[in-house]
Amino acid sequence: MNLRNDNAAKIAEFLLEINAVKLQPNQPFTWAAGWKSPIYCDNRKILGHPHIRDFIKNAFVNLIDQLPSKPQCIAGVATGGIAIGALVAQEKNLPFCYVRSSSKSHGLNNKIEGDLQKANTVFVIEDLISSGKSSLDAINSLREFGANVLTLGAIFSYCFDQAKSNFNNAKCTFNTLTNYETLLEIAIKKQYIQSKDLSTLNEWRKSPSNWKIND
Repeated sequence: MNLRNDNAAKIAEFLLEINAVKLQPNQPFTWAAGWKSPIYCDNRKILGHPHIRDFIKNAFVNLIDQLPSKPQCIAGVATGGIAIGALVAQEKNLPFCYVRSSSKSHGLNNKIEGDLQKANTVFVIEDLISSGKSSLDAINSLREFGANVLTLGAIFSYCFDQAKSNFNNAKCTFNTLTNYETLLEIAIKKQYIQSKDLSTLNEWRKSPSNWKIND
């Protein structure tokens, strides 16, 4: 689900302001999966802006404080969730760990780095949700280790139906600090895009894997 609060618009504005999110309806990007996309998101840019970094850290802390059950550990999803997750863990005075996309090929062959204890309750932090696959791979790794995953929090979500379905199937909830719909509202308001671009951006979200720009 998407977290609805007063911070969502502000965070969307921050992402646009620092080019963590770029919108190019007429000059689409190519994602690693090969998809053509009018939007590109790189939330690692947040780390270079202390006031934004702090704002997002506090938004996650507020989210955790609203949970009915409290985590015993914060886990970041590599790589985008590591730095923000560590800041949140520091603020909450909690242990931190992170989950690799695959196990190391040397040493202890760890997939989970940090001193996570079995049966710990864990709040997972991710920077971005598209299909949800990488997030859910991390959640499955934590569950296989023996941890109890409370929920996942992400900075931004594209609000794909596929992600909602994937999380439902995995029986895991998620919350996002801001999302695609809010971002488009702010982008129009702040004139990052024009109203005529909305149809293109909305069409892409309906079927991102098959979308292509009209000639």
